[in-house]
Amino acid sequence: MIQFKDLISRADSPWLQQHIGSLSTRVLQAFLEKGVTLADLRNAFSSLYDPEDFVADAAKRKTFLDLLRPNEALELADLMDRSGGDPYAGLQNTQFAKGSEKFRLFCAFFGIKAREPVVVEQSPSQMTVQPQYGLFPHQQVAVAKVLGMLHSRHSRVVLHMPTGAGKTRMAMHVICRHLNSHPGQIVLWLANSEELCDQAAEEFAKAWSYLGTRETCIYRMWGNRSIDLANVKDGFFVGGFPKLYSLAKSRLADMAKIGDMTSLVVVDEAHQVIAPTYETVIQLVTARVADMPVLGLTATPGRTWNDPSVDQQLADFFQRNKVTLDVPGYPDPVSFLVESGYLAKPQFRTLQSTSSSLSAVEAQALAQELDVPASVLQKLAADEIRSVMIIREVEALCERHRRIIVFATTVAHAGMLAAVLSVRGINAKVVTGDTDPVLRTSTIEWFKTRSNDVRVIVNFGVLTTGFDAPQTSAAVIARPTKSLVLYSQMVGRAIRGAKAGGNDEAEIVTVVDTALPGFGNLSQAFTNWEDVW
Repeated sequence: MIQFKDLISRADSPWLQQHIGSLSTRVLQAFLEKGVTLADLRNAFSSLYDPEDFVADAAKRKTFLDLLRPNEALELADLMDRSGGDPYAGLQNTQFAKGSEKFRLFCAFFGIKAREPVVVEQSPSQMTVQPQYGLFPHQQVAVAKVLGMLHSRHSRVVLHMPTGAGKTRMAMHVICRHLNSHPGQIVLWLANSEELCDQAAEEFAKAWSYLGTRETCIYRMWGNRSIDLANVKDGFFVGGFPKLYSLAKSRLADMAKIGDMTSLVVVDEAHQVIAPTYETVIQLVTARVADMPVLGLTATPGRTWNDPSVDQQLADFFQRNKVTLDVPGYPDPVSFLVESGYLAKPQFRTLQSTSSSLSAVEAQALAQELDVPASVLQKLAADEIRSVMIIREVEALCERHRRIIVFATTVAHAGMLAAVLSVRGINAKVVTGDTDPVLRTSTIEWFKTRSNDVRVIVNFGVLTTGFDAPQTSAAVIARPTKSLVLYSQMVGRAIRGAKAGGNDEAEIVTVVDTALPGFGNLSQAFTNWEDVW
């Protein structure tokens, strides 16, 4: 064995000049007054050639082999399986590819460490690229229909999709496409609760990061947040109905400013738009722009269960334009979404509660009011037997589910259920409208965080909308209601399907109290209002 540099030190001037070239030699001579020495030529050779590349070149390798002494040539020929006969001739005729095992042995003889070959992966001729904010095929069809209606003679349309089917994501595609083609204007998103407003702002930030074409702003105007309208130029404006209604009563000019900047209004939970507060806000922001596009989002395109006249007002507000899923071969879109895995397959069960009969006053109030009166709810909440039955049901569900949501009868009832469940070893927490906002946020995050332990959240009045916890697979509905809308919202908290990050199956347990109305079918909630549209 011999080191490469030691072998090169044996080369004479002609050999070195042959390899570095006559031009390099002449240029060196121009700079060196005393003439070019062998050391200068060797330095030039070392700068010009990498040892591994030099010996990999068959033509250069042949001249290189002449520098070997006979014993070195014999040793290398034996290593290369060329022993016998003239070792120089044998080595001259040796062929090997760079990177081969024989090449590595050759390099090692001269103290050259062969580099590992760099594997360059060639891009495939065809590859699938996953969208980072994509839509399922049925969602794409619905979005295309919505866009087509909004930008034609139909300026108002409702997107009617079951809870958990991705209405918000679909709306964000509509919004982003609209903003991309309407720079310098805003999309006004209207919602009633802080949770819905928060959810919309967060979802837009995510959607725009993938679908947007420019830098834009999110404006938040709900709760204790206020906006200097002089700074509103372009982007997504989230307004809470209570905040804007208050503004409408005190500063009409500001409502007009918002309307002048708006090119699209989106109303979450759109079945509420004909309520006086909501209708006032929408009328003011759309008053000065002819045919202002308005997109409504709802899982239940009606306000009542059995009053067609009220529901017809809602249909008329949206010019009777409704986009929903139309899936051939299925009796309703819910059946398609369940069978396809977008919604969990719900198992509906009831708990029969033989509650004490209603008084004449309570019965009259129940008949006259839109929903179950507070006095009746209080009476049910005070029923110990009913509460024990609910707690036992939750404990049974904990054997099969990791995330369970309980809709209690009253605020006090929610606290009591959570307290008793905790004492009995169940990891349960409570949120209501009375819960401190910071604590409410942390409790909701605790419930939403994915883990393998069992967690129960008991609530009253705050988690029917704007609450997305896909891991939830069971719901106990202990809050009686006459509202099919409210009932479907409660059911919707637990039926996110596996394809949408949820579960294959869900259990919905409804407490049915004697003498009170009840529901028990998700498809009924979706199709109840078709006749008024």
